[in-house]
Amino acid sequence: MSGTDPAIAYAREHHERFLSELQEFVSIPSVSTLSEHKGDMEHAAEWVAAQMHAVGLENVSILPTAGHPVVYGEWLHAPGKPTVLVYGHYDVQPADPLDEWLTPPFRATVLGDTMYGRGASDMKGNVHGTLKALEALRRNGGIPLNVKFLIEGEEEVGSRNLGGFIDKHQDLLRADLCLNADSGILAPDMPSIVYGLRGLAYFELWVYGPAQDLHSGLFGGSIANPAQVLCELVAGMHDANGRVTLPGYYENVRALTEQERADYARLPVTDEMWLAMTGSPQVTGEAGFSTKERTGARPTLEINGLLAGFTGEGAKTVLPAKAMAKISMRLVPYQDDTAIEGMLKKYVDEHAPDTVRWEVKKVTASAPGVLLDRASQGARAASAALRDTFGAEPIFVAEGGSVPIVTLLQQKLKLDSVLLGFGLPDDKIHGPNEKLHLPNYYRGIETFIRFFENVASAAN
Repeated sequence: MSGTDPAIAYAREHHERFLSELQEFVSIPSVSTLSEHKGDMEHAAEWVAAQMHAVGLENVSILPTAGHPVVYGEWLHAPGKPTVLVYGHYDVQPADPLDEWLTPPFRATVLGDTMYGRGASDMKGNVHGTLKALEALRRNGGIPLNVKFLIEGEEEVGSRNLGGFIDKHQDLLRADLCLNADSGILAPDMPSIVYGLRGLAYFELWVYGPAQDLHSGLFGGSIANPAQVLCELVAGMHDANGRVTLPGYYENVRALTEQERADYARLPVTDEMWLAMTGSPQVTGEAGFSTKERTGARPTLEINGLLAGFTGEGAKTVLPAKAMAKISMRLVPYQDDTAIEGMLKKYVDEHAPDTVRWEVKKVTASAPGVLLDRASQGARAASAALRDTFGAEPIFVAEGGSVPIVTLLQQKLKLDSVLLGFGLPDDKIHGPNEKLHLPNYYRGIETFIRFFENVASAAN
């Protein structure tokens, strides 16, 4: 394949510089959900734009949204060749709890084959890797196809302004295929391609009682405790078999086919591996399904946070005035994400006592689950690139995470995606000590090089 071998040799020769650049990127605390990091978000956007300029992309722009900006760049000098839209995000999750980090979360630290730092795996390593792949191609025969980059700053807060951005810039973003690098593989030497993603709905459930916190000795036992009521409501959201009890929740959830269950059974992920990754004493979940089926093909409801009363050191005897639970639901394809809010409200209405008031607040825009075509042009190009890089046939897998851009691009631009990234299941993304396996960061760059070449060659 023309250009591939020299480009890969170039990438290998520049590992040290690539790593230094990535450390710089990971050290920017681009936390999108916290207003105190607005300046850091701007810094990260400018850093990505500078990298695009260095690669040689044109029309590089930091484009505003109602929230954090989108960084755009393009290379459109391959007439007759496909156009690939590369998607990624430069924002990261908060680093809390800080005292559980073994290294500073925003000082990218390399220990052996591992880089520690918030955003190293999710997903600054993959964003940087796609840019370095294009650099290697451009300096060794040229970029063989047309490329556009959309790197957003709000994925970790639900991409809440991305839909409006796409509506406003439809012509700018038109392409033949989206390479979505916000993905991973099953193990360091086990390449895989994600073809299914769950959707997401996210809410806060507030329960209100007295007008203010009360003395629990004077008033306890005579006034409903919002924290107690909230806990009882939350506890009732699953039955003894691990199924979600919201009315109508499973209405459109299709049964897995025998072939799908056989595919899941072949995945080289055991419960022992799952426990080692999570540190949990045992697996659990909806009865009748394997761990990978539960996390890839079944809907869930999880409590992401609880807030009520006094939580400081020592004792304060109060009956709290209010209590709140943050609730996320991962949705499978064919579930109606727009109907989930009504189901939650109906459940609370049926189970909350009259002794309290309650409110459901929608935190982020919901997104449905998606299934991607395993035989598409992009999937074939990615599969061949992974096989040639890793020396093993990739496995297709459905994952439990949610990537709103996949649905947005399908709905608004009729654009299909291929998910190709190199995070690992034990990278501890969103938690303390997030890490990136550097051998796969480098192999990721080589895979991206081969992917771009494969897509270009398929158009001949």
